[in-house]
This record gives sequence, structure tokens and C-alpha cells, in this order.
Amino acid sequence: MRCALIGSGSAGNALLVTTGTTALLVDCGYSIKAFDARAAQLEFDPRDLSAVLVTHEHDDHLGGVLPLSRRYRLPVHWARGTRLVANARHGDAVESRDFSPHAPFTIGDIEVTPVPVPHDAREPTQFIFRHGEHTFGLLTDLGSITPHVLEAYADCDALCLEFNHDAERLEHSEYPPSLRRRIAGAYGHLSNAQSEHLLARLKGPRLKRVVAAHLSERTNDPGLVADCLARSAPELTTVIASQDAVVPWFEVGGG
Repeated sequence: MRCALIGSGSAGNALLVTTGTTALLVDCGYSIKAFDARAAQLEFDPRDLSAVLVTHEHDDHLGGVLPLSRRYRLPVHWARGTRLVANARHGDAVESRDFSPHAPFTIGDIEVTPVPVPHDAREPTQFIFRHGEHTFGLLTDLGSITPHVLEAYADCDALCLEFNHDAERLEHSEYPPSLRRRIAGAYGHLSNAQSEHLLARLKGPRLKRVVAAHLSERTNDPGLVADCLARSAPELTTVIASQDAVVPWFEVGGG
């Protein structure tokens, strides 16, 4: 199993998870033109996609999903609450498949485990992907750390983890007070300090790679995230994702 990020940030997110026979796209907050251009950078043909999975209905995750589904005739997998909001805003998918946030399911040769998370959306989930002996965890868009999250992500070989904002920069940002409270709240986004603490708790003998994702361009800085990773995970292979560039393919279970 290998993964790549089309991009990640407050304005757009998309992740590819592939094996030899199955190719999954998780979210798409990019236009079709932007997605296709970045897929080309990764030497990936969108016509090879098996399905799209959606974590929640915010535009930076959902905005490009339905146009992409229609162009490439892709089934869309999402929680029922996410689907209802998406359909009301954007219309129907070519093929819609609801999943339970509390039960694993399989697409091709990839087992997908949804993980409910605290976020200000209708029925938000994140995902754990398993293929053979290897496990990859996607964990962004949550405002607090729950016992279920700690248990679910305890044995990943690779992890894509949110480092959304620096608490001090958020507090002194130009965002209105209501937005600052939302981002910093229990149903908002993880701060660098929260993510650093979470990573320290999730480290185990299997974890080899961490992708820091969903950085805010206004209230965070890659240098601050690099410092967090150096403190909490100096022995791991780490990369910091950005809004404007792909994260190249990496093997789950590799160094």
C-alpha cells in the first residue's frame, strides 16, 4: 500500500491510497483542473480510481468530490449525515454508498475503518486503511482527543496527522473572536501542542512515518511544526504537507 497527498490545508485537501488493484481518493477540495494537474505530477491517472471517500462536508474536503465523481463515474462513500448535507448543497453523486461510522468495510483489497471524531460537521469521520500487514491512519479535522481516537490509531505504520494552528498565533490573528473560539474549541482543529502530545501517545514500535497535515496558512508555520516533530518524533520519517504542493508517493510500512 502506498499513499500520496494531492495537497492539504485550510483551502483544499485530497489524499490517495493505492494498492496494486485498488485506488482510493479521500476527499477533494480542489477543482477538477487542479486535481488532474497534481495527479499528473504523481504520474497517477484519475481513471484508475476505484472510489472516493468523504470525511465530512466542509468545502475544503467536499468541494471537488461530486464534479470528480461525475467526470470519472466514481462511487462516493460517506456517512449518511455527510451525504444529506452534501446532496442538499451540491446534488447527487453518480453512485452513493453510505457507511456506518462504527463498522469497517472493504473496497477492493483495502479494509477501511471509519473513526468518528469531534468536529463541527454533521457526521464527521476519519479513516484507517489496512492492506495485508500494514496500516495507514488519516487523522485531521478534530478539535479534541478522545479515548476512541487513541485506541483506534495505536498501531499504525504511517500516520497523516493534523497540525492545524499555533495557539498563540490563532489568539492574536485577525480572525473574529467567534471564529477563533470555533477553531480552538473541542469541535474545531488540533493545535500544534495538542498534536505533539497526541503523537507522543501514539508512537509505538510499528509507527515509522508521520505526515503533518492541514496546516493553517494564517495561524501556523511549517517551522513551528518542524520543531514539534523534532521534539516528539525525532526517530521517525516526517514530512510537512502544504496547500500548494503534492506530497510524493510513500510506501506504508517503509522507512
